Amino acid sequence: MKQSITLTVNGTDRAVNVESRALLAYVLRDQLDLTGTHVGCDTSQCGACTVLLDGHAVKSCTLLAVQVEGRAITTIEGLSADGLHPVQQAFWEKHGLQCGFCTPGMILTAVDLLSQNPDPSEAEIRHGLEGNYCRCTGYQNIVAAIGAAAAALRSGKRAGAAA
Repeated sequence: MKQSITLTVNGTDRAVNVESRALLAYVLRDQLDLTGTHVGCDTSQCGACTVLLDGHAVKSCTLLAVQVEGRAITTIEGLSADGLHPVQQAFWEKHGLQCGFCTPGMILTAVDLLSQNPDPSEAEIRHGLEGNYCRCTGYQNIVAAIGAAAAALRSGKRAGAAA
């Protein structure tokens, strides 16, 4: 049985009809065409489905869409209204992506991490990424990108912007 709910996604209220067992990841992808939310494992292990829920990174494959009605959901598509977010820019500049499958989840996890810890050490960045898997990069460039984004955010500049 379907029910109508309203999800606030990327600052916009979106009405959807969902079954009570519909996972948020699939509603975002299949009903709202927000395909930046990837589904990699369906078991909450890989982090590819990570979105921000009220500003905090969560794995959308573990949440029922009906559970998040009335809460703010941010996907990679809604991260920045005016160009790249500093974390996205740093991933670009520091080559923190290869195939791109894990990238949206990594970026959203990093945004949450940096909101809680604006000056993380390398060890803190690596710990903050636990639960997000990348099979291409070896993580070094991802960690470097997050460090660069942290510095850019602290200085109020875009990553890589001239001083």
